Amino acid sequence: MINNDIIRRLIYILDFDKQQALKMFTLSGTSIDEGKLNLLVTRENDPNFELCSDLLLNYFLDGVIIHKRGLPDSNILPKPCDRLNNNIILRKVKIAFTFKDTDIISCLKVVDFKVGKSELSALFRKPGHKHYKVCGDQFLRNFLLGLSKTLRP
Repeated sequence: MINNDIIRRLIYILDFDKQQALKMFTLSGTSIDEGKLNLLVTRENDPNFELCSDLLLNYFLDGVIIHKRGLPDSNILPKPCDRLNNNIILRKVKIAFTFKDTDIISCLKVVDFKVGKSELSALFRKPGHKHYKVCGDQFLRNFLLGLSKTLRP
């Protein structure tokens, strides 16, 4: 999945308007203007399409976490990741919505995507762990689709 698609889907899931979406970047310690946001949320076939960097997606996801859960007790903004993968994105969405494994499994059931607890826990392990599993695009896409159907039926 491309980062732009993830931002588009989360904006839809959270029912954000443009100002609320811009606020997510501000909450995490950066800012973009409305023109830049418009470029990020356009479809890939649009001539004005601009690919979203991992850093910008990370700022957006951190902003969603802060919006939904508040700042950490230390009041220090999290250090952004230079490189994101689907496992990190899934973890950040899980944190933002305070989901447990059963919540994720329920979202996936809505779209008829079956996953067990052990398979799911493998996605949240550290990359060096022997049971670590890479989160594929299909898994992340189905989770976000299930999340949207759950929160915006």
